This record gives sequence, structure tokens and C-alpha cells, in this order.
Amino acid sequence: MAERLAAGDTAPDFTLKDHTGHDVSLASYRGRSTVVYFYPAASTPACAKQACDFRDSLASLQAAGYEVIGVSPDPVEDLAKFVVEESLTFPLLSDEGHQVADAYAAWGEKKNYGRTYEGLIRSTIVVDPDGKVALAQYNVRATGHVAKLRRDLKLDK
Repeated sequence: MAERLAAGDTAPDFTLKDHTGHDVSLASYRGRSTVVYFYPAASTPACAKQACDFRDSLASLQAAGYEVIGVSPDPVEDLAKFVVEESLTFPLLSDEGHQVADAYAAWGEKKNYGRTYEGLIRSTIVVDPDGKVALAQYNVRATGHVAKLRRDLKLDK
């Protein structure tokens, strides 16, 4: 597993298929601040809550200069359904082989109900306009995460 990212690190570049099947590259977001959030599975209650929080905050995040990208190990078809189910208005990217999650240290050992396994670690990385990590948060909670992120970015005064 990769070492966790920290502020000042160069964000690993990537190109993944979005929920429409088109390639999306982090490099295409250069010049803008970008919230890259990793979530375990589309169409699950916690992930839907988090995605809807991002959807509901998207206009104010964009007004503050931030774009949002969601990344999960789901196939494109599942992401397309999730976008429709939840009326999502930002790109969801498919990282089926979890190479991007690995590069961002968002894939690793998890514990749930006494069981240890490998999986996606709910994480959020904010990438600045120059492609550097501005903020890295790991093991975030789905509920309330967007509000906390806004506070950490000093968007709610």
C-alpha cells in the first residue's frame, strides 16, 4: 500500500472512465482546486448520503473554486445507475482495479465487525490548482463529511 498523502505532495495523476464511459484525467482539472473523494460502493446507504451531500454542496463548492470527482471500484454501469438514482451532478469515476485508490493510499486493510479485509478506505484528497495535495483526509465518515470538509477548507465562516 502506498504511503498516505500529505499537504504539499504531488497528487498522482490518473485517467479513469466516468459514469458515461468517457475518459477523465486529473490533469484536465489543472488550474482549479479539485476534491477527489474515494467511496466504497455506489448505491449503498452511506455512499448515497455522502454523494448527495456533495451534490447539494456542489454549487457553493464551485463558487469557492472547487470541483468534485467521486472515485470507487464500481464498474461504469453501476456508476451510471447511481448518478440517475441520486441525481448526481458531478463525475463519478470507475477504478475497478483500484490502481488509483492504491496510489492515493485509499485502498488497504479494513476492519468491520471483527473481520479484517482489503478494501477501499473512505478518503478525500483536495488537489490544488498546481496538482499538489492541499488536504488529505482518511477514514472519513460518510455522514457529515462534506460539512467538516467545508469547515477545514474555511468555506463556512
